[in-house]
Amino acid sequence: MFFCSQAIQNPSDEALQDQAWAAVVPLVGKLKKFYEFSQRLEAALHSLLGALTSETYNDPTQHLEREQALAKQFAEILHFTLRFDELKMTNPAIQNDFSYYRRTLSRMRINNVPAEGENEVNNELANRISLFYADATPMLKTMSDGTTKFVSENKNLPIENTTDVLSTMASVCKVMLETPEYRSRFSSEETVSFCLRVMVGVIILYDYVHPVGAFAKSSKIDMKGCIKVLRDQPPNSVEGLLNALRYTTKHLNDESTNKTIKSMLQ
Repeated sequence: MFFCSQAIQNPSDEALQDQAWAAVVPLVGKLKKFYEFSQRLEAALHSLLGALTSETYNDPTQHLEREQALAKQFAEILHFTLRFDELKMTNPAIQNDFSYYRRTLSRMRINNVPAEGENEVNNELANRISLFYADATPMLKTMSDGTTKFVSENKNLPIENTTDVLSTMASVCKVMLETPEYRSRFSSEETVSFCLRVMVGVIILYDYVHPVGAFAKSSKIDMKGCIKVLRDQPPNSVEGLLNALRYTTKHLNDESTNKTIKSMLQ
């Protein structure tokens, strides 16, 4: 998708540079739009978490059943988040092309060459976009940071309200995936992928906001069961999700982590 920076074999060839610039500008526009979209997603996440965790309830499952529409929107955000990051990791040239754009734009400004347009990115925004795409899983980091921020800004809200919602969603996804009665109702493999991504997404958010994380013995998430569900899928379809648990969680390498769980992820 992003190969413009590799297209210039001879930097002195002005025609090739013009072609590369013409190709990279609209792609940078897309990168900018996805970055801006991530900011809107974080704001939506705060609103959803506020609605899903604001009430005191005894049964998180019943609470989510009453708020099915909001829970579905939350799940849709997590599905998009994991899917976006999977695609981002298969496009390593993104950062190279964005760096090329910034270098070329800087030279054009020095030489007073006009570069105005709807896709132009100023230095401050370019720095934020660069930091965003520098992360291996940028959307997931935005969601994790957003959930952590939500908890820290709502200290009057019991943290259990948030962690119970997340652990319950993980449990619901696991049961749907491992129970033949439910699994047989899935209309396509896309539905399976949806449930898998949502399950992994809520596990990671839980791990960020719970004091001891998702992998400790006291965790309300059945991590052994969730990992088994992932392992039971075709390997090519879940390797990215297993890597997300291995490399983007907060507490996996803590001393409190169940050793069996750690070995299951190796």
